[in-house]
Parts: sequence; C-alpha cells; structure tokens
Amino acid sequence: VFIGFSGKLPAIAKRVQNIGDLAVWQRSRAYHDLIGYINGTSSAIQGIKTTDQMHESEMLRKLLGLFDSLEQLVQQNPPLEQPQRFGNKAYRDFAREMREQLPEWVEQLLPPAKQRYHNELVQYLVESFGNATRIDYGTGHELSFLFFLCSLFKAEILQEQDIASAALRLFYRYLEFARQLQRTYNMEPAGSQGVWSLDDFQFVPFIWGSAQLAVKSPFDPAKFVDEQIISDFKDQFMFISCIDYICKVKTGHFGEHSNQLWSITDVPSWAKINAGLVKMYQKEILSKFPVIQHVYFGELMSFEVVTPGTSLPNARLGHVAPPPSKRICIANPKLVPPAPAVVAPPPPAEAAIDLNLGDSSSNSSDSSVVLRASASTASLVAEGSGDKPSPQ
Repeated sequence: VFIGFSGKLPAIAKRVQNIGDLAVWQRSRAYHDLIGYINGTSSAIQGIKTTDQMHESEMLRKLLGLFDSLEQLVQQNPPLEQPQRFGNKAYRDFAREMREQLPEWVEQLLPPAKQRYHNELVQYLVESFGNATRIDYGTGHELSFLFFLCSLFKAEILQEQDIASAALRLFYRYLEFARQLQRTYNMEPAGSQGVWSLDDFQFVPFIWGSAQLAVKSPFDPAKFVDEQIISDFKDQFMFISCIDYICKVKTGHFGEHSNQLWSITDVPSWAKINAGLVKMYQKEILSKFPVIQHVYFGELMSFEVVTPGTSLPNARLGHVAPPPSKRICIANPKLVPPAPAVVAPPPPAEAAIDLNLGDSSSNSSDSSVVLRASASTASLVAEGSGDKPSPQ
C-alpha cells in the first residue's frame, strides 16, 4: 500500500483530471490489478454454468443480501407518472436513500479487522448504480462495481474460493439489479454509441460470459443469436442472458440494432472472442477520458504507478481451470515474486477495435494483486462511473 510522506493513507478521490492522466491510469496499480482480476476470473469460470453448484462463503451470501435490501428501496420508490419517456425522477429518491443506507449496511457486514476499508468500498459501491443527475447508467458504473469486487479480494474480505461465485452469483445479481433499475426508471444509456457500441449498458458480462463458453460449449459462436439457443441457455450462460435481454428491449433484426455483437458470430472460437473483447474493453472503455474521469481511487485500488516493465496478464482459455485449492489467487503482494517478462504498454486511447484476436498469455509481475490459474494468469481492465462528463 502506498502511503504518502505524511504517513496517511491516500485519499479516496478522482485522479484522472485531463487526457494526459490516462497514460498514468494505464500504468497504475489499479489498472493492473483490475486486469488481473477480470482475466483471472475468466480462467476460473470457463466451463462452469451459471446454474452449477459452487462454493458460496458466508461473506458472499451477506453481500448478496445487500441486493435484497436494495430491491426493497426500489419497491419503496416506484416510478412516477411523468411526460418524459426517459429518466423517471423517482430514481433520484431511490439514489438518495441508497446513498444514505449503504454505508450502514456495509459496516454491518464487514468484520472489525476490515472496517478500515469501509469508506473506500462504499465509494465504489454507491457509484455502481447510475447517475442521479442525468438518470443514466453505463459501463462506467459497471466499472465501479468491478472496483468493488476487486477490492473485496485485495482486502481479503473474499477469499480465493469465492472467485467463481463472485462472478456467477454476486456480479450476476448485480447485473440483474442493474437491469431492474434500467427498466423501472427508464434510465438512459450513459454515453452509448448506439448501434456501434457492444451494448447500451454493459460490457463485462460479455467477457465473463464468453469465458464460461471457452470449454465444453454446447454451441458454436455462430449460433448464439438463434432463438432456440437463447431459449435453452439464457439461464446457464451469462453471455446468452445478455443476448436474451437485448432481444427483449430492442426490436428489428439483431444485426441492425447490435452490429458489433452480430459481427462476433464470425469469430471461430469463444477463446478468441474473449481475448478480443478484453482488447476492446481496454480500448473502448478503459482508455476513454469521459469514462475514466469519474473513477475514484484509494488504498485498495491505487493510482500509484507500477514498476516499469510490469506486464499486463492475459487469460489463457480453452483448458479447464484447476480447482481453487490448486490455484494461486489474489496473492499477498509480498509473496508474489516479480517476473522478468516485459510486454508492450497498454493500447493507445483511440486504438481501433479488432475482435479477431487470438488469446495470449504472459506472467504477471510486480507486487500486483493477481488471480492465477496454474502457471498462467488472467486479467482485464476497468472503467469509470459515468460515460458522459458530469456538470461541475
């Protein structure tokens, strides 16, 4: 943990103030930790259905319980009758109560030894559910929840046995709740590029969803838009759940309203799709100033720059991951030996999209929090809190 000359922990604050700060963000500890977390999770969940039995710790169940409480807040703040099509103003009442209640709820579930992380965890969590001024939701808010999840592992509030359930239970529960907010309050997509975006609201479920299908997939990528495939597998695989949701909220030919997703049907394997989506996430979300300017950093997700030459780990998919007892999970920084591998720096902010990429692997270095599957590591990146600049 970086501690300044005053001996105090770093303040929880937005650190990307201008375009030039994006390069610092891409060399930050938080960027590397998040990539390690996302790709490590991808390695851990390949071949596992969302409906499969898996380890759920007591802490993970407590975290799931937060969403039961959040759902009650939605019920207590039903949408108002108003002339505007988008942005039901009742969302602001929900958001105000959510920000008032969440600090106490998080405090109650954290053990005494972990209370020092309370403020940082709450900051990431309250930024995960949309913007009350614009009444919109986007991949920046999803990124904030990824910061929350990664922080839970870094603080050892969740343990390595929780990796699969953190994605396929906790994140999936978050995804379902985000959809509930979108529908209930007619939230606008934050910074959506329309037909040229992967999805109006989400990105990470496509990354983890493709990882689930990288081993023992019951269908080829070319078939994921078939009605029968969607009907049969929407509850079993996160990727198909997202396709099912899109088909429910949009009309017309899939290739017209979701061109980027439609193009994925031409990619030959789910492992290649996963690798391409990670690259796309780095370029189209994590390298965009309108997104990253809203991101908060603190002790667990640190803006401190990593050691020069630190590699960004990539997921190696196509082989079933070993059980948690055989994996080195989010490790104690002092126990992770630095690896000599040096890789290219993160992609430039305005790089082009290319989904037709093979998966690659490299070892993580530096004292990073990393999820490791066997000898190879997995990882990905994160984005900000809202996809449009908010008025100051």
